[in-house]
Amino acid sequence: MKSPVRRSAVFLGAAVLLAAAYGSNGGGGGGASAAQGGDGDGVLKLGYVLPETGQLAFLGPPMIQSTNFAIKVINDSGGVLGKPIPKVLGSDEAGQEAVAAQSADRLLNAGVDAIIGAAASGMSLAIIDRVTGEGVVQFSSSNTALTFTDYDDGGFYFRTAPSDALQAPVLAKTIQGDGHKRVALVARADDYGRGLLDSTKKALEDGGVTVTLAETYDPKATNFDQVVQKIKNSNPEAAVVIAFEEGAQIIQGMIEAGLGPDSIGVYGTDGLRSEELAKVVSPADPGRLAGMKGTAPASASNPEFVKALKAFAPSLKVLQFAPQTFDAVTTIALAAEQAKSDDPGKFAEEIVPVTKDGEKCNTFAACKTLIAEGKDIDYDGVSGPLDFVDAGEPGQATIEVYTYDDKGVLKTVRTEVSKG
Repeated sequence: MKSPVRRSAVFLGAAVLLAAAYGSNGGGGGGASAAQGGDGDGVLKLGYVLPETGQLAFLGPPMIQSTNFAIKVINDSGGVLGKPIPKVLGSDEAGQEAVAAQSADRLLNAGVDAIIGAAASGMSLAIIDRVTGEGVVQFSSSNTALTFTDYDDGGFYFRTAPSDALQAPVLAKTIQGDGHKRVALVARADDYGRGLLDSTKKALEDGGVTVTLAETYDPKATNFDQVVQKIKNSNPEAAVVIAFEEGAQIIQGMIEAGLGPDSIGVYGTDGLRSEELAKVVSPADPGRLAGMKGTAPASASNPEFVKALKAFAPSLKVLQFAPQTFDAVTTIALAAEQAKSDDPGKFAEEIVPVTKDGEKCNTFAACKTLIAEGKDIDYDGVSGPLDFVDAGEPGQATIEVYTYDDKGVLKTVRTEVSKG
């Protein structure tokens, strides 16, 4: 279990205040052990281990740019502890545990106080012991695996991404709402896949749905014909594919086997939410994915934030986990302000308190002013209502239900709040 740490929440900020805060900026736990990383020199130094290459490379740009954007907003508001946050030190997770570990070591050797990332739950598990073991904060904006809730991290690991325990009920509700009574589930054989498969299976069965198949597969396989055949043999009315990039091959095989969205319900999760998925699955006819649905932590429910981020980084096309990343960086900065120190062993204890049970504020500048006045704050972020629990993660989350239209274009069906 985690050490008892004072922890808290991130909430959806008011659009008008966000707009005022960004203005013309769009150009460019308790019980934490004594910190070994970060020297408390008065300068908050950040690094990231995020996917610049590999299966989740499409998630890299929104997360990296949101990190840069948050740092700009913070620095334009006077920085942290009276000094600007230096340029973030970036390193690739690459979808490979060995690379992620080397990247984390590189950042730790550079003396960062906190690391944003990794993006994939499996990559975070590859680095969490070395990062938190050095007394450095690790803060992921996209890890959703249930594993982290009770992970023994000494009070140094946090996430703004909701646990799959919050996504699964929305996915199950969506499937049931579409009238499906027999559902097959396949998932990649890692912590992300197994955790979300188990949570979804339980949510479906609790709702009276028969799960015809609950199977994991090797995501490094080159052929997924057996996975598709097992789905077909289970005779489902709908199938859920919990995958990353390899899921496109599975869905291709399903379509070829007569199991496309035009014949059964096809559903995905956050790992498959991509504007390019339909083109990858069926380059000649992206519309063959029409009707597929899925769920993911909401990425575009705050229009003022989206507008400001796109002004800062006009080339961005994918926004997934961008708001959660912005909130991760901002929360770290506010915790350092509240602790009056960039020592991770001190500001880790303030990460949750700055986001709940205080006076509400929804920009770094506004929150910083309240802190200077000696007040406790409740930072309401840009990624939705995320009341952190003692485990250092959201106790509720805004989940998006997405779909693909008859041209294969990604669309948002709705968003809803899921509470633990």
